[in-house]
Amino acid sequence: MATGQLGLWPHLGYAGARLDRASERRGEAPDMLRDVRARACLIAGESIVLRRLPQAAPEQEEGAFEALIELGRAVSLGGRISEACLLGLADDVPHFVLPLHAASLAALADNPEYRITDLRSIAVGELVSPEQLGELATAKAMIAWHSRRTFCSNCGSRLGVAEGGWRRECPECGAQHFPRTDPVVIMLTYDGDDCLLGRSARFAPGMWSCLAGFVEPGETFEQAVRRETMEEAGIHTGAVRYLASQPWPFPMSVMIGMHAQALSRIITVDPVELEDARWFSRDEAGLLLTRTHPEGLIAPPSMAIAHHLIRAFVEGRDPPLG
Repeated sequence: MATGQLGLWPHLGYAGARLDRASERRGEAPDMLRDVRARACLIAGESIVLRRLPQAAPEQEEGAFEALIELGRAVSLGGRISEACLLGLADDVPHFVLPLHAASLAALADNPEYRITDLRSIAVGELVSPEQLGELATAKAMIAWHSRRTFCSNCGSRLGVAEGGWRRECPECGAQHFPRTDPVVIMLTYDGDDCLLGRSARFAPGMWSCLAGFVEPGETFEQAVRRETMEEAGIHTGAVRYLASQPWPFPMSVMIGMHAQALSRIITVDPVELEDARWFSRDEAGLLLTRTHPEGLIAPPSMAIAHHLIRAFVEGRDPPLG
């Protein structure tokens, strides 16, 4: 498949945030909450509240919404300002995420000015700008962390919140708790003009994607690539090359995208991890991307890093994802 046949490179989902995280100013969050310019997004579990842009046509979806609204309005809609987490600053304007009461979420369901949806749907549908999508990745991850970090894992006492929501402190034993990100390797293994793709039971019908797995303690990313490829498909790999990374807030991971060179060809599928795995030619992988494969098979959508890893292979170049 000729380079350029697929058109311009699509945006990599969740990677577009342009905020100054202002980590050195997180202690000022209480003062920033009094800034009349402050904006916030609202999240309740997997549900995210979007507001339709005034200029958007009723039938318009792509780019028709915003996730950040005035802080005062966010509070009036039920956002819990006492649990606000500072996302960062945009041109010195504070951006926060507020958890939303379930009852308030239900009350918004019938309001045509707002739409309640989930982060994957927002990314696939490109409902907000890439910059706001990137902020939502941080916001969702932080809300998920706070929901699981109410009590101290050291002594069991209820934790307090500090540093603009980026630290939890135990008043009894003095332990400090910080949000963590779990690294996941996702790799496209290739052998000449063929690439290895797998299919999981949780995938959409007809979808094939890259293999992936969590990095274990004591492993390098390269070692994790080789282990996971062997475990899931029985393929030995050699040289491993990094391409790009992607925040993956489900709930708090980062995907490390790699290409790996195969040293063997015979596939042995781990049925616990995969339904199937097979080799696709370069041209056939291109048909997955354009969704024109004769068997109706498809690649992941363009917001997913797997799409970019496959496309880099199809076009014979590294993706410009910096």
